[in-house]
Amino acid sequence: MLSITGHNYIGGERRAAGSVQHKSLDASSGEALPYIFTQATPEEVDAAAQSAAAAYPQFRNLSAVRRAEFLEAIADEIDALGDDFIALVTRETALPAGRIQGERGRTSGQMRLFAKVLRRGDFYGARIDRALPDRQPMPRPDLRQYQIGVGPVAVFGASNFPLAFSTGGGDTASALAAGCPVVFKAHSGHMATAECVADAIIRAAEKTGMPKGVFNMIFGSGVGEALVKHPAIQAVGFTGSLKGGRALCDLAAARPQPIPVFAEMSSVNPVVILPGALQARGTTVAQELAGSVVLGCGQFCTNPGLVIGLRSAEFRAFTEKLGEAIAAQPAQTMLNAGTLRSYTNGLAQLQAHPKVSHLAGAEQTGNQGVPQLFKADVSMLLEGDYLLQEEVFGPTTVVVEVADREELTRALQSMHGQLTATLIAERDDLLAYRDLLSLLEEKAGRVLLNGYPTGVEVCDAMVHGGPYPATSDARGTSVGTLAINRFLRPVCYQNYPNEVLPEALQNANPLGIQRLVDGTHTREALN
Repeated sequence: MLSITGHNYIGGERRAAGSVQHKSLDASSGEALPYIFTQATPEEVDAAAQSAAAAYPQFRNLSAVRRAEFLEAIADEIDALGDDFIALVTRETALPAGRIQGERGRTSGQMRLFAKVLRRGDFYGARIDRALPDRQPMPRPDLRQYQIGVGPVAVFGASNFPLAFSTGGGDTASALAAGCPVVFKAHSGHMATAECVADAIIRAAEKTGMPKGVFNMIFGSGVGEALVKHPAIQAVGFTGSLKGGRALCDLAAARPQPIPVFAEMSSVNPVVILPGALQARGTTVAQELAGSVVLGCGQFCTNPGLVIGLRSAEFRAFTEKLGEAIAAQPAQTMLNAGTLRSYTNGLAQLQAHPKVSHLAGAEQTGNQGVPQLFKADVSMLLEGDYLLQEEVFGPTTVVVEVADREELTRALQSMHGQLTATLIAERDDLLAYRDLLSLLEEKAGRVLLNGYPTGVEVCDAMVHGGPYPATSDARGTSVGTLAINRFLRPVCYQNYPNEVLPEALQNANPLGIQRLVDGTHTREALN
């Protein structure tokens, strides 16, 4: 039986001093669920940030193994959330039970993956330049560098991934792995879900002896601004709209001490279909691409929102097949009323533009998202019209036909930063259009070949980021083990005796981690 109080999590305690209250809604019916959530007061936001700051010195100085044990305990607690929890999440989000079960496994898997990173030690980025006392004209001191957590991190929950990008999601996992306590701002679309996961994290913290304040959570609208402005917060993780992410970036930059914001925001994820692939398997590609467009009612940040091909009879036939496949897809309930409104407004903007034509899909009415296909003139890209570069969050995509290779290159050059870019191509296409890969590499964080961008593997090599406006900082990723680097900073030790150095930098290397020593990688075995 789920026990939900709707109180904020601050320093290991539950607090609800405020008078403003919120209710969570059933995403399908719009009915209020029987839970009331109390908005954090300004004093409670301050207390949450202060408790994270108080926990930081102890937490970051714990051994990597201790932090790994904490993450593994969180994973166990999340896995133990049962059928009643799954049912609750489906009510708050309208996502099917199978999707939530899979996302629960992804969320616990992320925690275990970062635990592995901690145990192998490469996140330290240890570099050692030994002293050269006899070097002329000046001796070199002993210099040793490794990375530490930046401090308390504010994390904002995402609407479309109530588990994997929310309370115990990738931002929280990577921040905790880095040694950074977290203050989490619960998303208003699934507050009950957030509380259940927060309970799991707190249980894990207590079982593994973590400091109070290692994880805090606040409810309410408008509390995020105060959180980002708080001087104790040293970094921000966000997944959401361009408007929301840009607002957080501006707030963080305007602080007396500016801090980094790692915001995943907006991407149309272009798919380029080359002639050889169209001739070989155009109908199959149309069916597969339609499936990617409508997957999860199009509510993925990697949804393919733009399809580009060269003018030909084959591309016209492909477009017809794509329209038929999309028109045959059923409408689906979206995450919440706000998401549906945003989708409806996005469709209206496309339909009102004189250079955009509607190709397929029933009229968007009712309380479900209806799949749609549009075609836009390439001049919209070439002339800098922002409409085609703006994500329509839902089950729709736009086809653009280019005249020739030169126009294809110009169209891609006009694109803003993307999370993904995809080539659908045969081997001969890749050879004939070999310059496209370098161009796409400049535009996106992940470049796919003969696949579809929906579906993000959680692993060492994954990049889920890209140039602005896909993210606020293209040097990071919010998925994969590289995500930990967002919340680390380097520290250099000069001329310290071996016994005083952090273990990762000692000559004996008691942790057995790989290090860069005088330009050469080495791994010293455990003694």
